[in-house]
Amino acid sequence: MSADQGYEALLVLSFGGPNCLEDVPEFLRRVTEGKRIPAERIAEVAERYELFGGRSPHNEHVQALLVAISESFRRQGLPLALYWGNRYWHPFVAEAIAEMASEGIRRALALILTPFGSYSGCRQYLRDVELAREQWGGGAPQVDRLRLFFNHPLFIAAVADRVNQAATRLPECEPADRSIVFTAHSLPLFMAAKAPYAKQFAEASRLVAEQLGISRYELAYQSRSGSPTEPWLEPDLESTLRKLHHQGVKQVIVVPIGFLIENMETIFDLDTEAAALAEDLGLQMARASTVGNHPQFVAMVQQLVQERLNPAMPRAALGPMGPWPDRCPDDCCLLAECGS
Repeated sequence: MSADQGYEALLVLSFGGPNCLEDVPEFLRRVTEGKRIPAERIAEVAERYELFGGRSPHNEHVQALLVAISESFRRQGLPLALYWGNRYWHPFVAEAIAEMASEGIRRALALILTPFGSYSGCRQYLRDVELAREQWGGGAPQVDRLRLFFNHPLFIAAVADRVNQAATRLPECEPADRSIVFTAHSLPLFMAAKAPYAKQFAEASRLVAEQLGISRYELAYQSRSGSPTEPWLEPDLESTLRKLHHQGVKQVIVVPIGFLIENMETIFDLDTEAAALAEDLGLQMARASTVGNHPQFVAMVQQLVQERLNPAMPRAALGPMGPWPDRCPDDCCLLAECGS
């Protein structure tokens, strides 16, 4: 199948972020609507945005990725138009669907900017798309998601390169004195129970460590935001850093493998809070950048698109889990609490 016979566009789906202080209240209202998040927690997050002038790095980093993807498509002769839709801030998913429909797009692929499957990281985006299509009515484009890529060799290579870049910011040390800590956003257990999230996080981290030739690494979760009485995935990053300090580790490289794009949870939770804790503990810490517009990640996006345009194309994947299917099982990433 060629692009002109099938898919005409790629829709990039992401979380979104405020661009200025005036945006923050409405952005946080949208993010927290219907969730059991204490008011003091919301106020705390608002203060974090104020430290950075109300501006999240998210949008500019997505825009840089879009430019890189567009250039990659042009070089390869892929005639797919690019669109961008956010869940919580402009351009919203509904705005992207409306733009696509008004420009005559009938079929599109969707790249969700998360490497691991979960309700909030996958199924909810697909529901956002379907709701936007219903709101538009007849003529809205069909949108099919690209497969999850947690074990794609180019994603693994991009993360490994980011780790190597971070390592150059630390002085030389004995291998036993350094540990890698891979992080992903924590999830409430009722959400994680029906998702492949934790397994995919563990497998992606294992594959990066294997490529780097290291045996010592940790998995930690960060940025939990729900009710303090609700169980979430653990261990958290703070307890992991304290454990490593207790074990005599001198250096740590924190790798936010679960985040593809820089956002408030990387620049505050890691670069501010975790860095301050590491300094208090006497740990030398470097933080790996997210993959963002890394050339190998951009090449991966191109490959994911090409394999959908040409079903005969081999599907790249590392490790025993193999390539993830284009369409997840019907019971994947449901909310165990409500079954939907």
